[in-house]
Amino acid sequence: VFDVIADCAVYSKAVPNIVDVEMLSEVARGVGTRFKETRVMKGRESTVELEVTEFIKNERIRFISDEGGVVWDTVFSLTEEACKTHLVLLMQAKPYKFLAKMMVPLISGMVHKAIESDMQAVREFCERQR
Repeated sequence: VFDVIADCAVYSKAVPNIVDVEMLSEVARGVGTRFKETRVMKGRESTVELEVTEFIKNERIRFISDEGGVVWDTVFSLTEEACKTHLVLLMQAKPYKFLAKMMVPLISGMVHKAIESDMQAVREFCERQR
C-alpha cells in the first residue's frame, strides 16, 4: 500500500481521475520529490504542484501544495492490523488569502468526496494487485 501512495506514477494508475503527472525534481521518491498532478474534477482539469516533505517508509508520507491561496497539507499514515494495512488520510487546508478563506468552507464537501473516491480507488487497486 505504501508503494502505491509513495510513487506518484503508480498512484496515478490507481486513481482514475488523475490524467497526468509531470516530474519537477530529479528526486522521484522520498523527501524533496516535486511533481505536477493533473486530475479531472467535475468535468474540468485541475493541476496542482505537490512536494513530499516527510517520508517514513511503510509508515507515513506528507505532501504539501500551495494553490489558490491555500496551503494543502496532506498526510497518509499506515498501520498494520491483523495482517491488513490500515490507511488514513488527513488533509488540512490552511487558507491565507481573503478569497480562499471564503472558498475553503464552500468546497470542503467536494474535497471530502474526492478524498473518499481516491481512497476507494487505492483500496481497489491494491486488492487487484494481490
